[in-house]
Amino acid sequence: MSEDKKPKNSADYGANNIQALEGLEAVRKRPGMYIGSTDTKGLHHLVWEVVDNSIDEHLAGHCSEITMHILEGNSIKVTDNGRGIPVGMHEKLQKSALEVVMTVLHAGGKFDKDTYKVSGGLHGVGVSCVNALSELLIAEVHRDGKIYTQSYSEGKPQTPVEEVGTSDHTGTTITFTPDKNIFETLEYKFEVLATRMRELSYLNKGLKLILIDERAKDDKGEFKKIEYKSEGGLKEFVLFMDEGKTKIIDSPIHVFGKEENVEVEVAMTYNDSYSESIRSFVNNINTREGGTHVSGFRRAVSREFDKYGKENGFFNKLKDIKISSDDFKEGLTAVVSVKVPEPQFKGQTKGELGNSEVTGIVSRAVGEALKTFLEENPKMAKRIVDKVILAATARNAARKAREMVQRKNVLAGGGLPGKLSDCSSKDPKECEIFLVEGDSAGGTAKQGRDRVFQAILPLRGKILNVEKAMEHKIYENEEIKSMFTALGVSIEEKDGERILNLDKLRYHKVVIMCDADVDGSHIVTLILTFLFRYMKPLVEQGFVYVAAPPLYQIRKGKQSVYCWNEEERQNAINTYSNGENDTTVKIQRYKGLGEMNAEQLWETTMDPDARTLRGVTIDDANEADRVFSMLMGDEVPPRRAFIEENAKYANVDV
Repeated sequence: MSEDKKPKNSADYGANNIQALEGLEAVRKRPGMYIGSTDTKGLHHLVWEVVDNSIDEHLAGHCSEITMHILEGNSIKVTDNGRGIPVGMHEKLQKSALEVVMTVLHAGGKFDKDTYKVSGGLHGVGVSCVNALSELLIAEVHRDGKIYTQSYSEGKPQTPVEEVGTSDHTGTTITFTPDKNIFETLEYKFEVLATRMRELSYLNKGLKLILIDERAKDDKGEFKKIEYKSEGGLKEFVLFMDEGKTKIIDSPIHVFGKEENVEVEVAMTYNDSYSESIRSFVNNINTREGGTHVSGFRRAVSREFDKYGKENGFFNKLKDIKISSDDFKEGLTAVVSVKVPEPQFKGQTKGELGNSEVTGIVSRAVGEALKTFLEENPKMAKRIVDKVILAATARNAARKAREMVQRKNVLAGGGLPGKLSDCSSKDPKECEIFLVEGDSAGGTAKQGRDRVFQAILPLRGKILNVEKAMEHKIYENEEIKSMFTALGVSIEEKDGERILNLDKLRYHKVVIMCDADVDGSHIVTLILTFLFRYMKPLVEQGFVYVAAPPLYQIRKGKQSVYCWNEEERQNAINTYSNGENDTTVKIQRYKGLGEMNAEQLWETTMDPDARTLRGVTIDDANEADRVFSMLMGDEVPPRRAFIEENAKYANVDV
């Protein structure tokens, strides 16, 4: 790390560098104000507040390794080899600096500009907020050749800061157990933690991150463990995001710049897909809603490619079609990372950057790099411009196709598909529509439904794979046209952006109901791909569900029970047979919805009081984009690797 990234007096990081601003009382009363929510997102946010402190030590040049353990009981332990939180007496508050950091909101070295030049936890709620929302937290500090500990409960110290031994290294270990009286769920998801640790490795070249899950052991009797360490940084990150897509330039474009103490790093590439994927970060914090740094990046991309295309006469062939900023997005994959000394975030959970000066800084840095790239790589530049021209042509064709679909709807006097069996209620909040695989199952569903609030739309076979199709082709597909018209939604252009208009949405529950076999799973994936690419607001607002029909019916005489998995099946058999070999116990395996009669379909899959619906949510839009591209795109090797890795979770009929 270069000298200008290190703090001027890092050796003086001590008790007096910790500045306290206020106390902790409000956190437990209104946790949502500090961590966003008390659901699974808020639960995982606790981890990132702790890890962010360790990352800040890395950014300051004092930490090279961070290890996270998921302990039995879903406690978390995070260890780093940084300098260790100071433990000396804080002059103003007359208590240990460790206790100040752990128990006082807005207290920490990040508020002292000489301690950290940049920091992720700039709202300052940090580890004290985690402490307030934990039923138990133990801090262990290795510093000045000694080991210090202090334990807390609900943010209150249970012991003084104690010296418990000697140490030959430095660092901090935070172990915490989330408070079950605060959080709706207490289970940590390995995949969510692993995804973020992988991100952090790309964002911090050379930093080793280790994740260990101690809740279960593998076949060798060892805990599940993943290590991440990136030497290529953002360029590696972009290639990982583009896995499963066909690239159209040889290697990612890399941008690095610094202006007014703001560091800008960007890696970008283009592929032959029809979607854009941008991940943005400020001081390693994932800004999911973007912000001024993303605006600056988009401005530079549109400006430089538009200028290059016009100066070289590439856009002349478009004639009446005008290039839009949307056209530069298709096939674009990028990571935008900035380091800002005093970032201003919109919202407590740091989802969007608000510093207005960052727009121009990023735009200038990216613009200069793109000028150089376009001058030095005319062949690759031509490929990108050709992609832009293709996007503009396709956008124009798609607009005409959309208008044709909507015009037909108007002329048809409402335009509802002929095969739609609508419900009598007109209140979208109580209405639900079932997208049903096949006419046979659709007929059964029509007989079994509650006609007041349940509509049925049968879909013939497998719909178009939109991941491989140009947009205008999508509007020519009969099944997709039926979904658009039945739902009452439309895609419109506003300020150059394509948006989904939900003003006339007719149902607030869109339920995908397919057979419980491999083909059914494929159809569910095809429909979800379409909804994610073209109706994402439906998913984001919680309107999309997947029905869960039972896999088995176990019968003995007049008694019967439905089972949704192998464990339930075995338990039902044992109950009916008293653990013995009873030939009167009959097992029916449902491979298709059509094997159930209307009454059975209602009581297992459609009755709101008895059914199981799986809500479809987007926890990480960029990761979802990568997975959809991998599963539904042209590249086979990444898909094969995914299948091999996840084969143990599959239910396959042989």
